[in-house]
Amino acid sequence: MTSPKFSLAVYCGSRTGTQPAFAYAAAEVGRWLGAHDGQLVYGGGKNGLMGVVAQATLESGGRVVGVIPKDMVEREWANHDCTELHIVETMAQRKAMMIARADAYLALPGGIGTLEEILEVWTLHTLGYLDKPVGLLNTNGFYDPLLGFFQSATDHELLSTWQTDMLMVQSEPESLLDTIMARSGRANTN
Repeated sequence: MTSPKFSLAVYCGSRTGTQPAFAYAAAEVGRWLGAHDGQLVYGGGKNGLMGVVAQATLESGGRVVGVIPKDMVEREWANHDCTELHIVETMAQRKAMMIARADAYLALPGGIGTLEEILEVWTLHTLGYLDKPVGLLNTNGFYDPLLGFFQSATDHELLSTWQTDMLMVQSEPESLLDTIMARSGRANTN
């Protein structure tokens, strides 16, 4: 494969969760990346939704760039099937490399790490430090409580509508990914 047409940082769980739809959506994201000559940039893990999206990307012909801290490699959490596997010292280095290597950012269902990472890139985007799209894949309403919090913060004038408008939220992977890719300036040539 030549250079990827689009590079997407995906933040998601190291577990698969309770709903089969979560793994299905993660696989759909990976297949979409492969079909669009894309590249996955992710946390380098082999387990959970992280492993699902990486495997689907590889099986569909996409590139996979994993970025994982050394101590997680020592715990045998690393996915050594990545096209590139970068081993770093700290979580801060991991996040910085993922941010730098991506054209856009997407959160699938996940826990506190997923939430922390997507909120960081969204914050950087709203402050003007990043000019790259940020999205939430709201599979089976997973992010509805979080979106309710954002609405409450907006209602209480602690968050502005222009900030929430920067966060793209959809429930269908293909539609959201097409929108993210278009906003990134990476035209779909397929």
